[in-house]
Amino acid sequence: MAIQKMMTNLAVKKKISILSCVIAAIFGNVSLSYAAVVPEGTKLAAKQEIVRNNGSEPASLDIHKVSSDVEFNIISDFFDGLIHINKQGDIEPRLAERWETSDNKTWVFHLKKDIKWSDGSPITAHDVVFSWRRLIDPDIVSPYGSYLENAFIVNANAVLIGKKKAEELGVKALDDLTLEVKLEKPIGDFLQMLIHPVMFPISERAVKKHGDKWTRPEAFVGSGAYKLSEWVVNEKLVGVRNTQYWDNKNTVINKVTYLPLSSEKADLNRYLAGEIDITFTIPADSYPSLKKSLPNEVHISPKSTVYFYDFNNKKIPFNDIRVRQALSLAIDRDVIVDKILGQGQLPAYTMLTPNIGKFNFDQPEYASWTQEKRVAKAKELLNEAGFNKDNPLKFNLLYNTQEGHKKIAIAVSSMWKKNLGVNAILENQEWKVMLDNMHQGKFDVIRRAWVADYDSPMTFLALFLSNQVKNTSLYENSIFDNLVKKAGETNSKDYYQQASDILTKDLPSIPIYYYVNHNMVKPYVGGFNINSRGEYFTKDLYIIEH
Repeated sequence: MAIQKMMTNLAVKKKISILSCVIAAIFGNVSLSYAAVVPEGTKLAAKQEIVRNNGSEPASLDIHKVSSDVEFNIISDFFDGLIHINKQGDIEPRLAERWETSDNKTWVFHLKKDIKWSDGSPITAHDVVFSWRRLIDPDIVSPYGSYLENAFIVNANAVLIGKKKAEELGVKALDDLTLEVKLEKPIGDFLQMLIHPVMFPISERAVKKHGDKWTRPEAFVGSGAYKLSEWVVNEKLVGVRNTQYWDNKNTVINKVTYLPLSSEKADLNRYLAGEIDITFTIPADSYPSLKKSLPNEVHISPKSTVYFYDFNNKKIPFNDIRVRQALSLAIDRDVIVDKILGQGQLPAYTMLTPNIGKFNFDQPEYASWTQEKRVAKAKELLNEAGFNKDNPLKFNLLYNTQEGHKKIAIAVSSMWKKNLGVNAILENQEWKVMLDNMHQGKFDVIRRAWVADYDSPMTFLALFLSNQVKNTSLYENSIFDNLVKKAGETNSKDYYQQASDILTKDLPSIPIYYYVNHNMVKPYVGGFNINSRGEYFTKDLYIIEH
């Protein structure tokens, strides 16, 4: 009874918080800071252009066909959502000027008047309906197809699995500027879920006219501060000011170039040569010297992201929990974060990042063991599973091409070899190739990372729900599924903890470390502010005279 009361109280508090945001939005009291804020007296450079490295060649700019920050970093510049959460953590209007709900189940969003796509055509509620139906269309096979299901939008699951038509999804345009969304039940995180790029509307007219070619420069139509002007594969992708953008008058940067450099050294060298203004990362071996020589250009901050290795849980021997547990225990995470990375990263023993959803969760018992004790237990488990000197475990460890991933893979495989006699064959692939193999289940063990979609444990736990498109580990556990479902309904720490405990026991994936944001930023770049999801937006930036 006491536990139930606590869960009810948490849910009520969450709903009150959401309603407060709604009231603020309706009456215009939400803090608005969605533009470049240039301090008075700042002299701006005549040339307002910026070059940022993006780490890899994007797989696509089709919102419904991508799943990583490589693509979302660009999409967030080229498209707007209904709402946004600013750096103060406040919800603010974007394409929607206001919204309301009386029961947290039926939501009505009122779009701004006169908002336009980059081709000058009006952005309407019908575009939002089209976009969300397309996201969940089973023929599209979006990596985020289950996102609307996790948001409990009416009939989302039935549409996704083909039992109902897209028109039966609980989303409707009441008129050109009014969108109605119906949920199966109230959920405290609904507004937060809308900030994710997969929820950004796309132009129905552009998609129907150009089909899969709608993301090419000559056909591209967006809603953000920038629009696609050039895309040279494996060289650069360029965005220019979208003069149709509803807040164009508050944008300063005229041109942004995204580079696909996967080499951390090349990224840094071109930055030091003045060819890049913001790096994608900072090489671990260069970090100590850069911190001394260019302290004002080194930017480190917390990031709600976990680095992990996915097992193919349907593949022998990774369907054996003892094998998965042994391989996890044999990894010395302290060596990885202190010796290999050394930029403030933290060892990870669960998939839930610190303070996610403002919760602090219990760690598994083995997190407090000595590494010697972990290795001893790992040997025992692997031997029980039938692997030893006479029958060594062998498999492929797949990672996408980048020096940092390679160093970690070498370190982990060496730990497995030394501690357990395991032979992990390292294999690297370019980003798009690895993504294809990951979604087709063509791997033994694969490097992954997950950035929080929004500030809730659900964003990590939902990765392992049965029959979810993004569940690339192919893990299935009905007890876990039920706990996650209850957690989503109640926002209960107890249910989140129980679900997390199952993952740390079953280990469908091995959590290795929690990220930090680490970028080199030129001192003449103003307005740089990176959030806990690793996002910064070009429209917030400006170039100071230098």
